[in-house]
Amino acid sequence: MIERPTTEWRRAVREQQQALAAGTLSPDEAYAERLWPRAFTDAVDAALAAYEAEVAALREPSDDELFAAAEHVVLALNDIDEEHGHIETDERDELCAYIEDVLTDAGVDVRALCARRGEDREALTAGRDW
Repeated sequence: MIERPTTEWRRAVREQQQALAAGTLSPDEAYAERLWPRAFTDAVDAALAAYEAEVAALREPSDDELFAAAEHVVLALNDIDEEHGHIETDERDELCAYIEDVLTDAGVDVRALCARRGEDREALTAGRDW
């Protein structure tokens, strides 16, 4: 099973909280909780879980169904970013890779999927505002 970006975000927050409590990290150096506050991370995690479930439920999916699943998660992430504003360059890259990885894990050749539409892999997340 592939790991969601939110897993690493939560791990970084937890490790920095522990280091702060131990006095081995100064508050000025602690960045994780500012980048990935709990409400934001929870919302992203829920959107990714819904995407995983949607892809897993597809049996012999058409290209349109696969693109629709990707669009659903992109739109959900747009809403989350609009509300919380925490999807920056690194998060964008991780989320785009994750969207592809979920399809790959389900047996989809993402390059071929996009090529059939005359697009590159960025077509999967074309509707993103983040």
